Amino acid sequence: MDGPSFLGPATFAKAPLLSEPEELDRWRPDIAVVGAPWDDSVSYRPGARFGPRAVRTANYQPPDWHLDLEVAPLDELTLVDYGDAVCPPGLVGPAHAAIRERVHEVASRGIVPLVIGGDHSITLPSATAVADAVGRGRLGIVHFDAHADTADETNGNPLSHGTPMRRLIESGAVPGRNFVQVGLRGYWPPKDVFDWMREQGLRWHLMGEVCERGIDAVITEAIAQALDGPEVLYLSVDIDVLDPGFAPGTGTPEPGGMQPHELLRSLRRITLEATVVAMDVVEVSPPYDWAELTSQNANRCLLEVVSALAAKRLRARTQPG
Repeated sequence: MDGPSFLGPATFAKAPLLSEPEELDRWRPDIAVVGAPWDDSVSYRPGARFGPRAVRTANYQPPDWHLDLEVAPLDELTLVDYGDAVCPPGLVGPAHAAIRERVHEVASRGIVPLVIGGDHSITLPSATAVADAVGRGRLGIVHFDAHADTADETNGNPLSHGTPMRRLIESGAVPGRNFVQVGLRGYWPPKDVFDWMREQGLRWHLMGEVCERGIDAVITEAIAQALDGPEVLYLSVDIDVLDPGFAPGTGTPEPGGMQPHELLRSLRRITLEATVVAMDVVEVSPPYDWAELTSQNANRCLLEVVSALAAKRLRARTQPG
């Protein structure tokens, strides 16, 4: 753990590397990072299979002290890196099964999984594993993305990165009315997909609404919508919710997106105000990244949630009552 970030094994925040469920039982960590290096479901630019490694190492110093929250996150919480799910190229069934199994090994033990994709199709096995661990109907999702990812299929593929949210809702893993999307913009999906979303009770907040009302007002509503029935939350962050100027290294960039400070503050606030039991960050494609901008922002998304969880633990430990 000593020395600069670029020394030693390439684990998230230089956390200890575990590989077997028995090690999770021995360590009993609070948080476990899981890589989901799968990108054979993309519809445009590939490369997100390299995302987990890039995001893990895009940190120039250890997270010793969060300036806003005034907490030393790794003093309050035990964080481990649980390695990668084994995703054989070209085989979506085995790859998704491996992701689901690895995330379930974490979530079923009451450990918070932080999953690094991979393309957005990995949210289907990851969120399904979490829903099965906490109980179906108890999990709401707040989804940050430029795209709804609720198509029935893309280019004939029902398991593409444009379909996972539809599959999650159809399977019953997550109630449609508790699936809330923030940051949608651009020219996709078409009207018939939004018609299906309305039928399922999905709620969404377009980027135009974020600009007009402000991100704080939108997040207040998103939390209430996602927890209208469920008790806990899953956060899913497609890095293309950020404007391409801040996240060029992604498969389907869409101009006009969020700024990093809006996204980071939103993730921190949701984690402080709700019970977040899992998170994924997806669609980081290092071959298209410049100066690690995209990887750095994705890394910070994860660290904001870690730090907010630590701040909650600190407050519970030190505040009377």
